[in-house]
Amino acid sequence: MELITKRVHTMRTKCEAVSQVTFDEDLNVPDVKPDVGRMIQKKGEIQIDEMQVSDGHIFFNGALLVALLYVSDSMERKIQSLLGTLPIAETMHLEDLQSGQKVKLEWELEDLSVQLIHSRKLNIKALITFTARVEELEEILLPAGVETPEISQKKEEIPVMGICIHKKDTMRVKEEISLASNKPNIHELLWDTVEIRGVDIRAKSDRIAVKGELFLFVLYRGEDDNYSLQWLEHSIPFSEEIECAGCAESMVPDVDVLLAHSELKIRTDSDGEERVLAVEAMLELEIRIYEEEEVSLLLDVYTPAKELRVVCKPAKLECLLVKNFSKCRVGERLKTSENQGKILQICHSDGMVKVDNTHIMENGIEIEGIVTVKILYIISDDEMPFYSMDAMIPFSHIVEAQGIGKECIYHLHTDLEQLSTTMIDSDEIEVKIVLNLNALVMKQRERPLIYEIEEQELDREKLQSMPGIVGYQVQPQDTMWDIAKKFYTTTEEIIRLNHLESEELHPFDTLILVKSVESK
Repeated sequence: MELITKRVHTMRTKCEAVSQVTFDEDLNVPDVKPDVGRMIQKKGEIQIDEMQVSDGHIFFNGALLVALLYVSDSMERKIQSLLGTLPIAETMHLEDLQSGQKVKLEWELEDLSVQLIHSRKLNIKALITFTARVEELEEILLPAGVETPEISQKKEEIPVMGICIHKKDTMRVKEEISLASNKPNIHELLWDTVEIRGVDIRAKSDRIAVKGELFLFVLYRGEDDNYSLQWLEHSIPFSEEIECAGCAESMVPDVDVLLAHSELKIRTDSDGEERVLAVEAMLELEIRIYEEEEVSLLLDVYTPAKELRVVCKPAKLECLLVKNFSKCRVGERLKTSENQGKILQICHSDGMVKVDNTHIMENGIEIEGIVTVKILYIISDDEMPFYSMDAMIPFSHIVEAQGIGKECIYHLHTDLEQLSTTMIDSDEIEVKIVLNLNALVMKQRERPLIYEIEEQELDREKLQSMPGIVGYQVQPQDTMWDIAKKFYTTTEEIIRLNHLESEELHPFDTLILVKSVESK
């Protein structure tokens, strides 16, 4: 017997592996750079150059790029920058991985510390966590009915969410920033940071809208008599619509946005002076678009004319519980070290959100983590004015999700929306943070799905042993469907004979049942 089916796709993790890579390396200061006197700031970036996939494992190589900002150990006490490259070559084993499959590789720089051995040598310690994952689309055939009209069909209307679009894309953000008239020309770039903030994703017809901003900080040496230190902060808003055939406004987007690469170059202005900063950033987007619809799911079939046996297999179906855009506000006051001078001015602050733990609680998801904040400021010391402060500010927040339980799965997206630092006095800084904690929560249920219906001839002996007319008392667990199937009749016939208005039954009602098939 032919089934009428509806196709739904879900994303399943086929295999996954986690590996940690540690570094404990010495870095020599190049001869062209002056001696290191005091470290100011540090940052690390992972760069993957190549990945090879074979049966059971992947191999990748690249580098950990460590950038350092320091004060030179010289009479001038100049600010200098230094870049170190630590090679990465790692093999990870993934069970059931096959050659040619696409592997999603993610990484997180868990820790980075730099210690001064002496003025020409530094020790770098770092910990990187790599996660390799193979995800694949799984097709589920939902039984929606049978083509034979005389077959009685028991159905249930249920919401089902499936993934209808899964793709990767990129977008580029470009901007040219001209220096203010009171700033000197650029002699040398020393330090820069680029952050993504306030990302917002919306589904539209055949496209998705991506909005947010790049927050840029640049420290440079000016082209004046004293090669003075200058800095600027600049917000670059971006808004673009990415082509996404088949997308609709009613669908639910789930998009990861990653700053894959950023580049900063000096350009000349119309007068030929180096007063323009050209910023180019590449954002990588992993796009999943979900659609939820009401589906008529076939649960059972029967006919008085034949014996029908349904063959089922379990499948996990998902439906949307809630998509919650939540904000968390965090604030803290930070004291500077007692042996430092008084703060004169804050130059820049940047931060990164790190989620340590999430767990489902009653009607919500509790999220715990930290925001790592770096603050660059100037103190009242003409010889060594620049100092930096690192802080880890904890946060705890509950994203509301009414009805959430252990059977639910969720996708969490976090990013900074706002980060502001204000001087309270000469040795205290107030930090205010607004976090975006967006959760897509889906309820997952395992259901038996019919994938085959076997037809058999009726058991004539059984039919002969059954009376043609029966008076039946309804039991508490009975349904009209169960009674009709058991006594070889139809629900329509039961309603007609007993003058009922609907299929609703009450315990201990008495029904007249007439067998609808004759035994021969």
